[in-house]
Amino acid sequence: MSKPFYITTPIYYVNDVPHIGHAYTTIAADVLARWHRLIGEEVFFLTGLDEHGQKVQQAAAKAGVSPQEHCDGLTPQFQTLWQKLGISNDGFIRTTDARHQAVVQRFLQELYDKQFIYRAEYTGWYCTFDERFWTEKDVDNGRCPDCQRPVEQLSESNYFFRMSQFQQRLFDHIEANPSFIRPESRRNEVLGFLQKPLEDLSISRPKSRLSWGIELPFDADYVTYVWFDALVNYISGLEYLPPRPSLDRWWPATVHLVGKDILTTHAVYWSTMLMALEIPLPHTIFAHGWWTMDGEKMSKSRGNVVDPYAVIDRFGADAFRYFLLREIPFGQDGDFSHESFIGRINGELANGLGNLLSRTVTMIQRCCPGTAPTPDPSAVTGLETDLQAAAESLIQKTLPHHFQRIEFNRTLEAIWGLVQLGNQYIDKTAPWVLAKNPDDAKRLQTVLFHAAETLRFLCLAAYPFMPNTAREMARQLGLPYDFSQALLKDPIAWGAGESGATVVKGKALFPRVDAPATPSSAQPQPKSSASTSKAEDTLIGIQDFQRVELKVAKILTAERIPKSSKLLKLQVDLGTEQRQIVAGIGKKYGPEDIVGKTIVVVANLKPAKLMGVESQGMVLAAGDEEVQGLVTLQEETEIGTRVK
Repeated sequence: MSKPFYITTPIYYVNDVPHIGHAYTTIAADVLARWHRLIGEEVFFLTGLDEHGQKVQQAAAKAGVSPQEHCDGLTPQFQTLWQKLGISNDGFIRTTDARHQAVVQRFLQELYDKQFIYRAEYTGWYCTFDERFWTEKDVDNGRCPDCQRPVEQLSESNYFFRMSQFQQRLFDHIEANPSFIRPESRRNEVLGFLQKPLEDLSISRPKSRLSWGIELPFDADYVTYVWFDALVNYISGLEYLPPRPSLDRWWPATVHLVGKDILTTHAVYWSTMLMALEIPLPHTIFAHGWWTMDGEKMSKSRGNVVDPYAVIDRFGADAFRYFLLREIPFGQDGDFSHESFIGRINGELANGLGNLLSRTVTMIQRCCPGTAPTPDPSAVTGLETDLQAAAESLIQKTLPHHFQRIEFNRTLEAIWGLVQLGNQYIDKTAPWVLAKNPDDAKRLQTVLFHAAETLRFLCLAAYPFMPNTAREMARQLGLPYDFSQALLKDPIAWGAGESGATVVKGKALFPRVDAPATPSSAQPQPKSSASTSKAEDTLIGIQDFQRVELKVAKILTAERIPKSSKLLKLQVDLGTEQRQIVAGIGKKYGPEDIVGKTIVVVANLKPAKLMGVESQGMVLAAGDEEVQGLVTLQEETEIGTRVK
């Protein structure tokens, strides 16, 4: 039996409609779930809603409905969004489920019986938004240290969980298990948090103040703290939602995906609760960053929020999924700009993958009467063997490595390296020229076969990120793929494509998007002179700049090109591939001066030949007629990082 893979999102609070943060975490979890199913693992992917607590009670009161009616009204908005985004969750939990509540009460009673829960009087500063007490030293000028909203001082009798007893044990576990909290920066945050005395956790609220919650099994005058209730979902769901409910089968969780704002509750509250219950801790808690919009924090009052429904309706779910996981390293904060989004749609999805599929299928229909071509071994050259090696390495080595490390942007970067290689291959082999000469028929068939094979590998690689796109690629290529099956369980063989399959050209995968005009309140001013007009004619828009793909690269080797004092032939590392670039920097630098340097290159420049040597990019350097210096980076930066 295959190794089980259990992945969760946080369960989302239903005090409002779903937003980009909800979509981001859920898309990431879906990509991991789809990948692990594809490689043959049994997967359980759980998401759902957190329906108790003060914020829900207040939102319901404001709407003039009961809390349950409020939750029932918002639940379909989340479920419909997941359907639109193509989310493949196996379970959907609601904390108002009777079976979930029963598990919460069982755990509370167990901790109470073990004397890990006690009652005490407490005075502290309470944040209604976070539903959390803070001490005097935590509060900053009367405001919550997390959300910066005003706090109020409350004195009341409550029940507490003896969280402080597990401080050292948790600290030791984190230090001994580097992958328990990821990325490393978040792990360090939690270790820093645990350097200070850990207080016991208030896990109840009196019904006189909050009635909407799960009643304590040992005191009917109290309901449980919403975080104790919510965190238990990761285990309670396993008792009744999987096709074969089994805690032993699925626990411990493989990955909990959370936003960085709720890392402490998961890494500290949840972990110590599990320790007290003598339940193993999850393997990994991964905390990702937040999204801003055009450099500013998203806010309804500012009107700068991203509506996932609107984005999907205009650009499609797959483009949205691609952008969110391609734009930034998963774990860091990111900025959502329409210019950058449209730039990636046009530059990478339309001009890259979409163009590769369109030109390949068009040539097959034109030259091979609509059926997948058959290669001739005698017509294979180094171009084909290099392409095959790159595709096989992507599927067999690169993707498993990056998925295991939860590096979505590096995964997509590697996939798009093959997209670019495929387009370069077609440019170099020029099948439209081969088609004009009957003597080149074998070579033409071989070229088109290898182009189609490249797309077959890309179809499988792209599926976890863009399932609708992968299905459409398979349909156009005549591939009988059922993506619900473990298509990558066994090594995929180059050349195992469907020769003779019917190839059908379809609509463009990603139609190019015209960027909307930027709204402005300023009145247009007349041009004052011919020089002003000329200057404006030289200006470019952000869309023009976005088409240029600048990347950090490292020079591996350098040598002079014979009969040229200016040109050097470089081999550079782009992180996911190596390139040969011819650079006119030989009068400024000798080969020995630049090996090992970290530079910036144009990575999507069409290949060209200089003095008979192919160049697959361009090195950035300062200077007009003479080179003054290479463009380098002041800070140490990972090879392959995009420069923008």
